[in-house]
Formats: sequence, C-alpha cells, structure tokens
Amino acid sequence: MPALAAPAFAQDAAEGEAQEIIVTGSRIPTIRDQGPSPVTTIDSDSIRANGYTSVPELLAAMTQNSGATQSPQSGSSADFTPGAQQVDLRGLGPNHTLVLINGRRIADFPLPYIGRSNFTDISNIPVSLIDKVEILSGAGSAIYGSDAIAGVVNFKMKEKLDGITLDYRHGRTEHGGGMSHRITATGGWSSGGFNIVGGIEYLDQRPLWGFQRSIQDSTDDSPVASTAIARRTFYRANEDVDYLSPPDGACDALSHLNGGSVFLANRPRYGDYCGSKASIGYGTIISGRKGFNSFGTLSYELSDNAKLFTDFQFGISKVRLMYDVTSWAFEQSSSSADNNFFNAFTGQVEDWGRQFTPEETGGFEMQRSKQTTYSITPGVRGNFGNSWNYELSFNYSRYKSVVRWPQIINSKAKDFFLGPQLGIDEDSQYPIFNRDPATLYRALTRAEYDSISADTVYRPYSWTSNLQATLTNGELFQLPAGPVGFAAVAEYGKQGYNLRPDPLALTDYYYSWKDSSGEGKRSHAAVGGEVRVPLLDFVTVTGAGRYDYFRFDGGSTGKFTYNGGLEVRPTESLLFRAAYGTAFRAPDLHYVFTGPGNVEGSVNDYRLCAEEGQELEDCDYADIGVVVNRTGNRDLKSETGRTLTAGVVFAPSSRLHVSVDYFRVTLDNQVDDLSIDTLARTEADCQPGGDLDANSPTCVDAFARIQRFPANVQDGRISSIRVNPINIAREKTSGIDVAFRGTLPTSFGDFTLSLAHSHVFKHSFQQYPGDPVINKLAADSGYYLPRDKSNGSITWASDGAQFTFSGTRLGKLPNYDEDAYIKASYLFNATLQYDFTDHMRGSLTVRNVFDKMPVKDPTWSSYPYYNTSWFDSVGRSVFLQLTYKLGGSPL
Repeated sequence: MPALAAPAFAQDAAEGEAQEIIVTGSRIPTIRDQGPSPVTTIDSDSIRANGYTSVPELLAAMTQNSGATQSPQSGSSADFTPGAQQVDLRGLGPNHTLVLINGRRIADFPLPYIGRSNFTDISNIPVSLIDKVEILSGAGSAIYGSDAIAGVVNFKMKEKLDGITLDYRHGRTEHGGGMSHRITATGGWSSGGFNIVGGIEYLDQRPLWGFQRSIQDSTDDSPVASTAIARRTFYRANEDVDYLSPPDGACDALSHLNGGSVFLANRPRYGDYCGSKASIGYGTIISGRKGFNSFGTLSYELSDNAKLFTDFQFGISKVRLMYDVTSWAFEQSSSSADNNFFNAFTGQVEDWGRQFTPEETGGFEMQRSKQTTYSITPGVRGNFGNSWNYELSFNYSRYKSVVRWPQIINSKAKDFFLGPQLGIDEDSQYPIFNRDPATLYRALTRAEYDSISADTVYRPYSWTSNLQATLTNGELFQLPAGPVGFAAVAEYGKQGYNLRPDPLALTDYYYSWKDSSGEGKRSHAAVGGEVRVPLLDFVTVTGAGRYDYFRFDGGSTGKFTYNGGLEVRPTESLLFRAAYGTAFRAPDLHYVFTGPGNVEGSVNDYRLCAEEGQELEDCDYADIGVVVNRTGNRDLKSETGRTLTAGVVFAPSSRLHVSVDYFRVTLDNQVDDLSIDTLARTEADCQPGGDLDANSPTCVDAFARIQRFPANVQDGRISSIRVNPINIAREKTSGIDVAFRGTLPTSFGDFTLSLAHSHVFKHSFQQYPGDPVINKLAADSGYYLPRDKSNGSITWASDGAQFTFSGTRLGKLPNYDEDAYIKASYLFNATLQYDFTDHMRGSLTVRNVFDKMPVKDPTWSSYPYYNTSWFDSVGRSVFLQLTYKLGGSPL
C-alpha cells in the first residue's frame, strides 16, 4: 500500500496580489480559493516533497479515495484492464468519479472495468508534468454533466513555464526488482504574440515479480493449511473428484520443471499429484512499463481581446505484466461447469488438467499491451465589454490499445492430450476418449507447446469529441454586497468505443475463455448556467443548473441536474459553507452495447434442494459452479445521485487552515447485473406448489434464463444462467472530512504540519427493493472498505533545504473469512530536498521507510495472501532525483 501524505491547500494571495482564479466546481472567476463545496488541491511542490512517483500513488494518498480498486497484480485487472488503474472517490465505483485534464474530458480506457463498465485510466497521466490536482468531493453534474456523482478529479498540467527544466529520477527497491528511470523536460518560449509551453516524459519501469518477495514466493507462505500445498502442475481425478495417483516415477521425471520444484505432492482427502510450490510466484507485483508522454499549449495573441490556442497531448506506453502461467484441463465447452470424460483406456470417468511451465514455454509468457493516447483542443478565448469572457473550443481525445497474451487452443490441446473423440458413453453421457495417462505426465518441447498455443490479440479503442462554448462574467452587475457572477455553457459532442476482440475469443476456440464483444456510440448535447450572488457582505449564494441529452442506438435519455451553495463569512477568516446538488450518469456504453459472453459463477440450486428435502446449509447443490451468460441492455436509464456537504473553514492567514466537512452521497437507479441467486430462487418458487404462478411473466422469464443439464447428467442441476444489467441498486454513504495545515516560522527554518482524516459514518447498499440493506463496512458484507483513512506530514524548510516526513493510517479492513477485521496499518515516507543553486535541485525519497509488509491476515488463503486492493509487498524503495534549469526564473 502506498504511503499517504496530507494534501497541500491553495494558499491565500499575498496582500495586494489578489487575482481571479477558477477552482474545480465552478466556472465563475473569483478571488477566493474556498467556495461552498470542499475542494482539495495538491500542487507540484507537494507532489515532489511527498515523493509521489505516479498518479495512482498520488490519488491513493487522498483520504476521499476510499474504494477498493484493482491492483496491477489482480487477476481481474490482467483479464480485463491490463496496465490500467482507477480512482474511486467515496467507494462508489470508478465509473462514478469524473476525471478531467485541464478541465476537459479524456477518452475512457477502451476495455471495461471488471469486464463491465467504462472508466478513466489514470496510469498514463505523467505525474512530473502536473502543475496541480484538484479534487471536488460531491456532485458536479450541474457543472460538468454525466459521471460526476461521487466527485471530480481535475489534473491541471504545467502551463506557465520559462526556460528549460531537465529532470532525471532513478528508483530501486531494497529487496530487488522494480528498478525505474524517468527523464522529464519542460519549457516555454515566446516571440511576439506567439507562445508555446510543454513537457515530455520518458519512463522505464522494470517489473517486480512475486518470486522476488519472500512473503509470496511459495504456497508455503499461505497462512491457511488447506492452501499451503503445492499447486497442481499435473493432475488426474475421477468422477468423485478424487485424485488418481500419477504413474510410478512420473513426478521424478518432471522434477526439473518450474525451476526444479515439481514433486509428488498430496492434497489431504483428495490424493496425489505432481505439483509445485514455487510456480505461484510467477506473476508480476509491479508491471513493466516503457512510456513516452507529452503535454503542451500553443497560443497566439490575435489582439488584446482575443487569443487562439491549442492544447495537445500524446502518449505511448508499452506495458508488460503476468498474472499466472497458462494451463489446460478438459472441458466440453468454454467455461463449462462439467469437465469429465470417459477414458476407455482405464474404463472410468476422468478429469485431466495441467499447467505449462517456463521450461516448456520458453520463459515467462507476459501479457503485452501497447497503449496510445492523444488529444487535441483548438480554440479561441478572449473578452469583450467591461467584464465578459468567452471561450470556444473543440476537444477530441482517443485511447487505443493493442493487447496480446498467450492462450491455449482448446481443440488442439484436446487432440494433443486425448486424441480423437470416440463417441458418447451411454451410461455417463460423457464423451469417450482412449488415452494412456502417461501422455499427460511428460514435459513438452517448445515446438509442441507452440503447436497448441497462440497469442490472442485485442485492438480496442475509445474516443470522445466535444464542442464547447462558455461565457463568463465575474461582475454581471453590482449589488450592495458586491458583484454578481455569471457563467453559461453549451456543449455538443459524441463518444464511442469498440472492443475489437480477437474474433476467435468470441467462440469456444480458446480454453476456458469465451469473451464478449462491444461496440457503440452516442451523441450528447447540453446547456447550463451558473450564478454567484452576494446577498450580504458576509453571505453569498451560488446556484447552477444544466440539462444533458444523450442519444444512442435504440434509445435516448435526458436529465436536468442542479446544485446550490451557501457561504457565510462572519469574519474574513471564518467560513461556514453548505452545498446540495444532484448528479447523474448516462447509461454506460459497455453496459448498453456489450455482446454475449461467458463468465464463471456459483449459485445455490434452490429447486433441487427443495425437491430432495435438503436444508440449504447442508444441501448437495449449494454453491455449485455455473456458467453465467452475460449481455448488454439497451433499455437502461440514467443513474441518479444526490450530494449534501456542509462544513466550516478557519483560515486566518496563509499559515493556518482548518476545515471540517460533512458529506452524504446517495446513488439511485444504480446499474447492476440481474442476480443469479434471485433468478434461482424465483425458479424454485415457480414450481408446482410454490408461491408464484408458473405462467406469470416473472416465471416465464426465469425459466428462459436458466438452463439445466439433462436429468441423467449432473443430477439435472443448473448449468448456465443468462443475465444482463438493469437499473435496480441503491447505495448511500456519509461521513466527515477533517483537514489541518499550519506553518510555524522559526529562526532555524519553517515547520509545516499537514493532517487529513476521513471517517465514514455509514455506507449501505441494496441490490433489489425489498432486499436486506447491506452495511458495506461490516466484516461479512463481501466488501473491503475502510471506515477511516488518515494521513499527515511534517515539513522543515530553510535556506534551500527541505525535509518532509509523511505517514498514513488505513483503518481496519475485513479479513478474508469475513468474520473479523485485520488491524489498521501505518506506512511512512521521507524526502530530503536541497537546492544546490538557484537552478539545480536534488532530492532523495525513501518510500516505506520502515520496510513494512502488508498486515498479516491469518485467514487470507488466496494468493498472494493479502488484500491486493490495499497492500503490496514492494517494501522499502529509494528514489534519487536531480533537476537542472536552463535560463528563466529560479526553481
């Protein structure tokens, strides 16, 4: 888990230097940096002082970022969103946080989060080119439109530059692996009315492997005995899932595989097999990445009142990661719930499976992803009259990927290991093969492995375009208490995506992989306005309203959102503030347009349990494996949300800032998949003597969605269930944010203390009306969200030297068994920075100063034996950075 640091807040302008500013959450220029809604600002100096090495690390530092997002070493990330990372304000899901760059939207990551919803990838945003980050906690749809339910994160890139600044950073970990190099160059140039500023970054991040960390390099590291056993490198099992012992000497002949770690292993109650304890570590903790990113702005002064500009961005990254080795087992079709066959050679029903080792595959087979992003925004801005400002711009952003990873070709592997199918066994109804088990227990040559494997290649892309006109006036007219501010915006744009999967991945061609396609686009128009009215010298009200309209193939939706705010300043240093706003999220493109595909799931077969008179707790058909067939829904409506914030700010000077804010977010009509458990219950209730009429639409729908095996196969249990997303769920969270920043000048330097804390009072979720309300903070909720998240830092600065020591506390989290909590965790960072001259600066950052590993959970039986959403095993790491500026003002 990355160490956190308290945010740096925007400082008050020095006396006599008040300038108009625009803070995320409002389009109206103002001289105040605090409005009715809380906005946290982290500037480039704080980013460097706290040693943030990437945007995901930076945002993980924010106490409001409380969702359990995917880790680079999670299987879901490797399968669906390789190399991408997310931000999740208030734990409401990454798709409910709006991410902007310079106040503008960027294209979504072209592959869906957990195979479901679109989101914004933050991993490709170069941290070294950021001027500041602003985080608005609360509804922002009345200003920015769709997606801004939990809040808004706006990255403002460096725009005011002079001279040329060169920066080199080198990083390495104490325990090996994960070395990195980063080179950055930024600069600006002016001639007459022409200006250009920009920057480039090159990053070379080497991978860090699981086998390079002692806490996850072997199954012996599991704290639970049932999983502290060798993995099944080669295995056979009978119809009762009892293992069939390997031929004599077979495991000894294979012992050179997996780095010499294969041996005759035993799983209690199941039997013997050829296994390895070391192959569990053949995955990456940190992905390898080589990338180039650039940002810039061109402008030309047409006159004193008009300026042409073009903002641009281009980036290309090559990401390499690995979750696990490839494997194969017999299956009749992709993700089939019944994988047995009749082996005529032995005269019994069997199940065969094996993993493929690096010695057979020619080394570690990594997933390779090439990610290309670019955006361009030409426009014109200027002013007219006494105080009118305008901007007309067109933004186009695109994100495309080429993703390759190894797959086993099911039919070729089946022929290779089992030979031709000889029919169907009359007694078991399983396919018949005739194969000597010795065929399974041998190492493949590289040529043999290549004959049954291939790279699957996806070429997804997404894009967004938006024409926007804004008109602002900070002094529309004067009231006794001050000027009335006004802003108006009109937008028209389009958005689209295309997964472009490997066509073979949409069939049963690959082993245990049948994906879904997805392609669609929509158009969007919006108009909105905002006012800021000083009612009294110490009372200001704000209001905004906006109407958005979306049209997509087969449907359309429109939504009006509004917000209102109140600022009360009894003194210049004291602010009482409150804001209420509505928000929405237009139907997610992937939720709407995703094609049919399969995922694995498990469900209770209530019908069979009832028919056999078994209680569910002891039923033979509880938690059985099924195939879940999933497709999109073009009838989805918008999700809606409401946010209330209220708090107080005390800031008597730029040296002291204290704020306390309450928040409450409610999300209605949330999109979620139909529940397979509910469908199975409904099917049982539709049986003769049940509570529902078998001819009712509810029962007819349930019967159509549930497929079963024939009565003489697998007892006729459920084999597959067909689902799609619907507007059904409701979620609500509330809590408090506290922040403090104070600076104490002394004769031997200035000391600055920053503290931030977020405490969640409640976080509830209800999937269906009438369902029990789930407390997502409870240990047994199925969610892993902290109630508390805190961070703090103390900085000493004097005569070009600066030292920052920062720490974080992550509150308790549920354990793996979900019957208790693991204790809170603490991590600390330190950065020493020194200006050798006005134009040369060096810094040393130590992340995870005390080399803390993840909090131990004695029940976490799943690899890597800790919660990867919140922790990692990188350990102590060190970064050296040198900055040199050619010309211009001092650093």
